[in-house]
Amino acid sequence: MTTTRLLEITLVSLAGGDYVMGANDRRRDERPAHHVHVGPFRVAPRPVSNSEYAEFVRRTDAPAPPFWSQDGFDIPDAPVVGISWHDASAYCAWLADLTGLPVRQPTEAEREYAARGGIDGADWPDHQESWPDDPIRSDVATLNRPHVPASSCQNGYGLYCMADNVHEWCQDWYSRNYYDVSPSTSPTGPASGTRRASRGGSWRHRIKFTRVSARSSLSPSYRYNDYGFRIYADAQ
Repeated sequence: MTTTRLLEITLVSLAGGDYVMGANDRRRDERPAHHVHVGPFRVAPRPVSNSEYAEFVRRTDAPAPPFWSQDGFDIPDAPVVGISWHDASAYCAWLADLTGLPVRQPTEAEREYAARGGIDGADWPDHQESWPDDPIRSDVATLNRPHVPASSCQNGYGLYCMADNVHEWCQDWYSRNYYDVSPSTSPTGPASGTRRASRGGSWRHRIKFTRVSARSSLSPSYRYNDYGFRIYADAQ
C-alpha cells in the first residue's frame, strides 16, 4: 500500500483483490454474501472536508451547502454535509478538470473493500467485536454533529471514519435485491433506479457506528445533514 500526492490531494493506493461482500446473517439487502473481485484503485484517507468544498464553491457557481450557517457544521476539517449525489459528482468533475486526476465516487464494492481495511468477514474495520471500544470513539458517539476524523477511527488501510461520521455516496444505483444477480468481478450496481447507494455511519443516528457491509440509499437530489462523500480514483 502506497500514498500519492497530486497538488493538495493525497490518495491511498489499494491493490484490490477478492473478498466476500455482504453478510448472510444480516439485513436482506446484504444477502447473499458473495465472492467479489475488485481491481486496484485509490481512495482519499478522509471524507471531503468543509474547507476543501469551500474552494469548489468559491471557484464555481456551485451552491454553498445548506447547513454551513448552523453551529458545528462549518468546522474546516470536518466532513462537508448537505451534499447531494449530483453535488458530489460535480465536485469530482471539477477537481478532475483542475488537477488532471480522474477522481470519482466509488462503487459499492470498492467502498466495502476499502472499509474492511484488509479484514474479511468482520462487521467492523478492525478486529474488535464491538464499536466503539475506545475512549475517543466513545466521545464520538456522543456528538451531535460531524467530527474531525480522529486516529482512533482509522482502519488497517489508514482510512478514517469508514464506519462512522457521515454517510458517503457511491456511484451505484441502489437495489435491495442486487446481490442476487451481482457479477463476481467489479460490480457497478443496477443499470437504473431511483435511489443512489451510500455507505458508512452517521452522527445523526442513535447508533452512530455502522457495520462495513451495511447498505443505505437516498434520492440523488436530496441534501441531508449526515450525507457527505469521499473521492476515489482508478489505479495509476
